[in-house]
Amino acid sequence: MALTSIQHLLVLTDDIDGTRDFYRDVLGLEQGERPPLEFPGYWLYAQGVPCVHVADRAVYNTHASTLGLEPSEATHGSGVVDHVAFNASDYDEVSARLDRHGIAAVKNTVPAIGMRQLFISDPNGVRIEINVLPS
Repeated sequence: MALTSIQHLLVLTDDIDGTRDFYRDVLGLEQGERPPLEFPGYWLYAQGVPCVHVADRAVYNTHASTLGLEPSEATHGSGVVDHVAFNASDYDEVSARLDRHGIAAVKNTVPAIGMRQLFISDPNGVRIEINVLPS
């Protein structure tokens, strides 16, 4: 069996509405249908593909323990995962959207391929990388 693609990431938070708003309003993902799970949360989509799952940290950890999973101990940030990366198509639009929401970005360029990058953090301290290749 070979892996074919990443399916989604789960962000555990103490503020599911604020975290949903960040991914929806600041990053431009769309809130969409979510399976009937046993804990509260939201699914956010990029061009019709579910990619970010936001869940209430305490309720999720309680649920996970009933499955025999160890609860997440991280209380802030990305833990052992350094960042989550998204591709974007319009650097100026993404930069303007971040500015409108008062989000300061660390900017970088990868000269060999002309890729421009923006690094930000979500409300929970999860580092986000946004990559824009030249068109």
